[in-house]
Amino acid sequence: MTETTTAVAAGHQQHSNHQLLRRDVRFLGNILGEVLVHQGGNELLEIVEKIREMSKTLRASYVLEIHEEFKSIVDTLDPKIRLQVIRAFAVYFQLVNIAEQNHRIRRKRDYERSAAETVQPGSIESVVLELKERGVSAGDIEHILSGVSLELVMTAHPTEAMRRAILDIHKRIADDMMQLDDPTLTYRERERLRQRLLNEVLTLWQTNELRDRKPTVMDEVRNGLYYFDETLFDALPDVYDELERCLEKYYPEGNWHVPTFLRFGSWIGGDRDGNPSVRSNVTWDTLGMHRQLALKKYEEKLKEGLKLLSFSTTLVEVTQELLDSIEADRRQLELKSTDAWRNDTEPYRIKLTYMLERIQNTRTGGAGLQARYASPEEFIRDLYIIDRSLRNHFADYSADSFIRKLIRQAELFGFYLAALDVRQHSKEHEAAMQEILNNMGIAEDYSKLTEDEKVPLLHKLLEDARPLTSPYVQYSESTEECLNVYRTIQRAQQEFGPRCIRSYLISMTQGASDILEVMVLGKEAGLFRRNADGTVHAAFQAVPLFETIEDLHAAPDIMRKLFAVPTYRQAVDVLDGIQEIMLGYSDSNKDGGMLTANWELRLALQSITSAASDFGVKLKFFHGRGGALGRGGMPLNRSILAQPPHTLGGGMKITEQGEVLSSRYSLQGIAYRSLEQATSALLTAAVQARNQQSMPEERRYEQFMKLMSEAAQKKYQDLVFRDPDFLMFFRESTPLPEIGELNIGSRPSKRKNSDRFEDLRAIPWVFAWTQSRYLFPAWYGAGTGLHTFARSRQDGMKTLQEMYENWSFFKGLIDNLQMALAKADLLISKEYAGMIRDETVRNRIFTEIENEYKLTSDIILQITGQTEILDNVPIIQESIRLRNPYVDPLSYFQVKLLTELRSIRDRNEDNPQLLREVLLTINGIAAGLRNTG
Repeated sequence: MTETTTAVAAGHQQHSNHQLLRRDVRFLGNILGEVLVHQGGNELLEIVEKIREMSKTLRASYVLEIHEEFKSIVDTLDPKIRLQVIRAFAVYFQLVNIAEQNHRIRRKRDYERSAAETVQPGSIESVVLELKERGVSAGDIEHILSGVSLELVMTAHPTEAMRRAILDIHKRIADDMMQLDDPTLTYRERERLRQRLLNEVLTLWQTNELRDRKPTVMDEVRNGLYYFDETLFDALPDVYDELERCLEKYYPEGNWHVPTFLRFGSWIGGDRDGNPSVRSNVTWDTLGMHRQLALKKYEEKLKEGLKLLSFSTTLVEVTQELLDSIEADRRQLELKSTDAWRNDTEPYRIKLTYMLERIQNTRTGGAGLQARYASPEEFIRDLYIIDRSLRNHFADYSADSFIRKLIRQAELFGFYLAALDVRQHSKEHEAAMQEILNNMGIAEDYSKLTEDEKVPLLHKLLEDARPLTSPYVQYSESTEECLNVYRTIQRAQQEFGPRCIRSYLISMTQGASDILEVMVLGKEAGLFRRNADGTVHAAFQAVPLFETIEDLHAAPDIMRKLFAVPTYRQAVDVLDGIQEIMLGYSDSNKDGGMLTANWELRLALQSITSAASDFGVKLKFFHGRGGALGRGGMPLNRSILAQPPHTLGGGMKITEQGEVLSSRYSLQGIAYRSLEQATSALLTAAVQARNQQSMPEERRYEQFMKLMSEAAQKKYQDLVFRDPDFLMFFRESTPLPEIGELNIGSRPSKRKNSDRFEDLRAIPWVFAWTQSRYLFPAWYGAGTGLHTFARSRQDGMKTLQEMYENWSFFKGLIDNLQMALAKADLLISKEYAGMIRDETVRNRIFTEIENEYKLTSDIILQITGQTEILDNVPIIQESIRLRNPYVDPLSYFQVKLLTELRSIRDRNEDNPQLLREVLLTINGIAAGLRNTG
């Protein structure tokens, strides 16, 4: 195919694909219509259709009379029918989201069907082919793969509004919808499929969307493990398999076994910052659940192997190594006659039976130690024995398709499934240290010491082999629990392996002492010690978390001070010379606004990297991104490519949280595609890091960004921090108080029981603004920053256009702003502002927000040269345009219901049914807008 023909074919394919998506949406919409008639009669469907049509008309051309009639229908609808109408729109979005996810899988399959002609952008094959064409050698690729790492860390941040039962129904609908593309289905089979889908949508309609209680931490752990069980256990090794396939295709001279560079971790059950429910026993139970699932998956795979590996010694010759291992198993394991494999000519089945017994004993703790696997490495050794024997009699296909994948799964998941991070607030460690040192007579009031006094004291305590605590001293409950966390980590490493917990994250790190305190407390549990020969033992690492703009500024000096402590520097060397550092995207955004936060995070990445380089330390940055645009959210591959290449030296970690988990990992095909794109982006970034090209203009652009950031931050903070009425405006014009009643997380929405802005968590802050359609944190202040610079120079606008064209950082910033502006809708937000009682405050602040929105939109169109926002991404532009008419009715209903509910609560009364309707609108809007947290 010529390039032109390929482009035309790709365009035709895209159009054809889009038609299939529309077909699926229409198909599911019609089924929902049938369910509505079945459940509420024609009257319900007619009302839903009337509201939908009026909403579409208003979107196409705003007419005041139609708007007033539309609001009148919303205001006067009978409460019983209103509940069903709200649910109809909410369920519709759930079905649309399923159709869009399935469409992503369909597009992937279409590319694979035409693999001889086209390679899908963002695929693993596309990046390996690009490397080959650029002349990157096999040796270079081996070097790159040995140095890159990406860990995706699940968190239980409360932004997933959907229950597990609903997600299960979604998966069944998705599986059924995929079958619609099967051209071999008969008419009868299609009818049965349609009937199944009708039943599933009916089940969805009759299943309660709302949780009747807050989830416990263990509920959240189970929800996280769901993704490992359903998709990740198979999807993750499939990514490795595809990478090896492509390397073998384009670099046949290599002998490829890709090292472990991509894995999953978790905070769920380990994150105790502000969550009193996460205690040391919960962390221990979490690790136990991790192990149970990992071993259960190995059991399933070994049972599958019993069916597959039926090779007989009457036909093939197995290795003596395999026969010797079976003989060793016989001596160490006593199988019941009912459990033993009785056909002596099928040695693989005999071996797998013994392996299955060992795995089951490891899982239950039954039998003696010799009858269990002491480590995943022992399990992997047995698998390699089978692998070598299969290849010995040329059963390579079986070795490649089954054993090789199981070996990869054991390498990736071990017996602990996913490393668990622990997180706690720095003040908790300081309080424990205060009590312990006071008890020992070392420092009467540790917390009042200066940083210059704390650091040498803590260093001295680290150097001292003697313990600070005693089992005979009774400490306060908080200090005892603080110490128990370290004891649990030590015990877990002994039981589940040294990698099960390695990182201890410290929220609100504001000094080197915050990090050294964690090391001193860890010493009490044997996680750190100075040996007699001068070497150190370090089994975990204290990881600072820098969150606010002020903390980001202080971070380089904090790390310099820390690395200057000799004992700490030795501890870093023990852990491969890599220091992990976490950067908080949510709180920095909440603190300084979107433009400033993005700029300050970039500066922090560079300045902290420079500080570490002075001490010969490599850094692993942990990017604490949320799902929403106001919390650093963006597609996974873009978040990898957004990092300055030279900051990837020690690897990277990224949080995956809330609704992002279900949107990326609930379906096998989507999970694979997300991980494939991440792998492609990681390899691209690694090559860029090795071949960094200096951009002469970048220094000049950075100076310009500094000016923009300062103006944007002032604009943002003048309103958020310095306007005395702003907090009232926020609380009264968003569903912030009601979001806390949604029962979507075990963690409180505030760090403390206070109404201070500083104590409000970033998640409800962003969630509330998204619900009310402002999306305020994702764009406010940016327009002023850009406009101020454009006016400051004669060539200001031309320079901004040049920066957008040539500088990837600035282009990404502007395109994220476009996405936020496109999803925001101030016409709808004005309805929410109507709930503010003080008319003067309402008009003043809303006008301020409205003016900034217009300023930001106008200047972005000038910078990009576009006619409309998101003209550069027409697919997303169209998706938002098609979704809005369905989201709008839910917003109007929410405003009316909030007004009524708050009026009732002002009289110290309540209405549970009204609250239920409010919460249903929150769910529906979250499903409609997506990326809400």
